[in-house]
Amino acid sequence: MNRNRQIGRKISVGNVLTYLLFVVLAALIWYGHAMHSVRNTQVPVCIQYTGKPGNIGLADNGLPDTVMIEVRDAGSRLNTYHREPLRLTIDLRQYIHGEKGTIHVPSDALRRSISDILQGTSSLIGTHPEEIRCSYFTEQEKNVAIALDGVFNLADEYQMVGNPVLSRSKIKIYGQDKALANVDTLYTEHIVWDGICDTVSRLVRLAVPEGMRIEQDSINVTVISERFTEKKFLRPIQVKGVPDGYHLHLFPNEVEVSVRVGMNHFAQVRPEDVKVVCNYEPERVDKLDVILSYSNPYITSAWAYPGVVEFILEQ
Repeated sequence: MNRNRQIGRKISVGNVLTYLLFVVLAALIWYGHAMHSVRNTQVPVCIQYTGKPGNIGLADNGLPDTVMIEVRDAGSRLNTYHREPLRLTIDLRQYIHGEKGTIHVPSDALRRSISDILQGTSSLIGTHPEEIRCSYFTEQEKNVAIALDGVFNLADEYQMVGNPVLSRSKIKIYGQDKALANVDTLYTEHIVWDGICDTVSRLVRLAVPEGMRIEQDSINVTVISERFTEKKFLRPIQVKGVPDGYHLHLFPNEVEVSVRVGMNHFAQVRPEDVKVVCNYEPERVDKLDVILSYSNPYITSAWAYPGVVEFILEQ
C-alpha cells in the first residue's frame, strides 16, 4: 500500500509540473501575440511651453501640462510609450499677440505636432483635449532683492567661510501695481541645515506673496565651511588718549593673542594683522581693558590674555 501511495504522489507531482509547463507556454504564446498584434491604447504626452514673456499671466487653470492621446500600433511599440512618456514642446510666441487675448493651439496644429513625435508605425487616433485654449493678460513687473531666511548649524570644529552665497541677488516679480508697491524684498522659505562640515549647495524655494508670480521659483544656496584651528602670538599694546605731558606704563605691555582661523588659511594670518589697544580713561584708577581689532578676512574671532592690564600714569 505504501508503494501505491508513492506511485500516486509521483503521478500527482508529474501532473502538476506538466500543467504548469503548459500554463507558462500559453502565457508566452499570448504575450508574443500581444506584442505583435495591432491595437489602440491611451498614453500621456507631457507638454513644455516656451516663448512666453515673463510678464504674461494666464487666466483660469492655465495651460495643461499633459494631453492624453489615443494611439494605434503594435503592442511592443505601445509599451515603449508607457515606459518612456512622450514629450512635446510648444512655442507660444506665435500664439501671443498684444497685451491680452487667448492662446489657442487648434486641433490640427496639436495633432500635427504630436504626430511628429510618434514612431513612424504609429497612428494618432485622437487627443484629449482636442485643442489648447487659455486667456492671457499682461502684468506689471518689478525687480526686487532676494534675502535668505535660514539657520546654518555647523559641525563641531567647523566654521563658515564667508556668508551663504545665493545664485542670484535679484529677481523679477509680476502682479498688479498696488501689490508690487509694497514688495521690495523676496525671502526664501525658512530653512535649517544641521551638521555642516563641507561645501553644501541646495535649491531653496522662494516664498511668493499671494497674487504674484516670479520668473523663477527657486534659487541655489551655497554654504562653504572648513575646519578651524587657533593661532597664537604675542602682540605689543598701543596706548591711546594719554594727556600731553604724561607717560603711561602698562603691566604687562604685551599680551598673548589667540585667533580662530580656517586650516586652509592658517599661513595667511600674521601677527601684525591684529592690533591691540588700551584707551586711557581718567576715571580708571589702575586697570585698563585690552581691545582687539583685525581686518584679515580669514580671522573669524580673536581674544587676548590677559584681557585687563594694570597701569601707572607718570607726569
